[in-house]
Amino acid sequence: MAGAARRIEAVLEAERDQLALWLPVALGAGIALWLALPRPAGWYAAMALLGGVALLGLAVGPGTRLGRSLLAGGLVALAGLLLIWFRADWVASPRIDRPRVAEVAGRIEAVERLPARELVRLTIATDPGLLLPPRLRLNIDEADLAGPVVGGSRIVVRARLLPPAPPAVPGAYDYARAAWFAGIGATGKALDRPRIAAGEAGGFLLWLADARARLSQHIEARVAGASAGGIAASLATGDQGAIAEEDAEALRRAGLAHLLSVSGLHVSAVVGGVLLLTLRLLALSPALALRAPLLLIAAGAGAVAGIAYTLLSGAQVPTIRSCVAALLVLAGIAMGREAITLRLVATGALVVLLLWPEALAGPSFQLSFAAVTALVALLDHPRVAAFAARREERLAARWGRAIAVMLLSGLLIEAALAPIALFHFHKSGLYGAAANIVAIPLTTFVIMPLEALALLLDVAGLGGPAWWLASHALALLLWIAHRVADAPGSVAMLPTMAWGAFALMVAGGLWLALWRTKLRRWGLAPLAVGALWALASPAPDLLVTGDGRHVALALGDGRVALLRERTGDYMRGVLSEAAGVDAEPLPFDALMQARCSADLCLAEINRGGRRWRILATRSPYLVDWRRMTRACAAADIAISERRLPRGCNPRWLKIDRPLLARTGGLSVDLDRGRIDSVAAHVGQHPWSVFR
Repeated sequence: MAGAARRIEAVLEAERDQLALWLPVALGAGIALWLALPRPAGWYAAMALLGGVALLGLAVGPGTRLGRSLLAGGLVALAGLLLIWFRADWVASPRIDRPRVAEVAGRIEAVERLPARELVRLTIATDPGLLLPPRLRLNIDEADLAGPVVGGSRIVVRARLLPPAPPAVPGAYDYARAAWFAGIGATGKALDRPRIAAGEAGGFLLWLADARARLSQHIEARVAGASAGGIAASLATGDQGAIAEEDAEALRRAGLAHLLSVSGLHVSAVVGGVLLLTLRLLALSPALALRAPLLLIAAGAGAVAGIAYTLLSGAQVPTIRSCVAALLVLAGIAMGREAITLRLVATGALVVLLLWPEALAGPSFQLSFAAVTALVALLDHPRVAAFAARREERLAARWGRAIAVMLLSGLLIEAALAPIALFHFHKSGLYGAAANIVAIPLTTFVIMPLEALALLLDVAGLGGPAWWLASHALALLLWIAHRVADAPGSVAMLPTMAWGAFALMVAGGLWLALWRTKLRRWGLAPLAVGALWALASPAPDLLVTGDGRHVALALGDGRVALLRERTGDYMRGVLSEAAGVDAEPLPFDALMQARCSADLCLAEINRGGRRWRILATRSPYLVDWRRMTRACAAADIAISERRLPRGCNPRWLKIDRPLLARTGGLSVDLDRGRIDSVAAHVGQHPWSVFR
């Protein structure tokens, strides 16, 4: 034991500069435990476990690095668990528990334009006394609005309201959780033309939101092409509402969706451009160049530009993280210190997690920090740093070296982001590294400077030529996205991934990135185990949404069949992704082994060495009792969006409204006879409707 302790102490001594990097990891681990464990009993057990880790550190001895690491790690992880628990209780707000139609009156807090869908989404602070949640979100048709909607205005409208929706099926997006932390108690759709009147003057944030909306409209009007204008607006303001869904999907499949969200790439371009421009302009004066601290002044100008750009683009979590990182880089430059380090990334993560611990569960936080951490760790590796270092050589060799480093960075970032994309979206682009080699320089050095120049020239009404060039550059970006997205095998699909597999891959990736000695190689073990576990995750044979209306049957040949032929695009995508399928879904009616009427469908499927008969209702009309009971008796599984009669007794499973009210959406593995439910994942968290 003493010898093992000495070896561990020697390893930690060699890694002493890296130990601080694990503080945000410990904080995030505590937050993740509370989010992943479904019930309070698990939360209390986790608290006891983390407290035990801290006590073990005391027992080992706070005078040793191992003891201090265990003590600090246990306490910080425990603090993370308590922080997210407290945060969830602190933001608690009333919400409706069933659909209803009501007259909504209140003050408009935020306006989100969705021109591609011909909608405007409003966040409304409702008037007291209406028996409505204090805050709700409404979609309104653009045709029902007389003109632009301004934040701070008063609105009265009749709307159909719904509770914030839990995941439709296990592994789908949990909007109820996002709405809980945003304080939104209902969502809905306006049923008539709203009455909007000017309200009291808003504060700075409302003025900023209105300025952002006006700037987005101006950019969209100046750029040729609807989606091109939407991309241009997203680069400036973060507003993605004008991008057509087919173009947005092409960007996602090509691995270029990160260009749409204002994050490190965009903030770095703005801050770096302003810093360089300020430095060059001030250096034109010999007096200033000799007497003034030009680098410090330029860094201050870059900081102001970064903060202004963050506010203008909506101050989302990735933008705030990038702004904090940029400010730390500028501070390092001003002090003459090395700025681009993993400590910088760790500091940004700590700031975000302390202020918004719920951001850890979102793909935006995970993708952003995974990409930055992987990139900095790669460039910090001695061999890569030596290869990328500047040297006296021919231009061709210099460009070749830069392209090689960029390609290697792209491949590593794609590898780091793939588990996160597969976990959240069930898909990952395979050619993103190659696409980004062209798309990132095109966006950073062509599109964004042209857009900035065009906006500057628009002050004098001379921005036309710059907008024309920007439009063609954006058209080229969309062309690249569609060509890459349409290439054979461009997307890898995976069904819902187990939490354990994802946790192992994250732990292995962090182990590889944060250590510097040979100890980092041990991270390959959990990474490989997690990847194999994820690849071995069985695809569900049957998916049923929480309302019972939509049923998806996996056919085993890379396709799914849907009960309702008129299923909307959003639900078609949710069911296909949860099944790990990329092909266009088929209707039940098209299956040779299915018999359907207007009210009932009976489908057969071979799984687990037997033939399963699945009966589903697909109309709201009552079926003759005798006919229904006979059909149920001949079926293994009966599914309905309404309550099935007591006489309906299928051989294995009866899924109807009473059951779904307790379980939410279901995922059924017929080979293994396993049933997974949304309620099992959401558990008893405050936003759960299954408590």
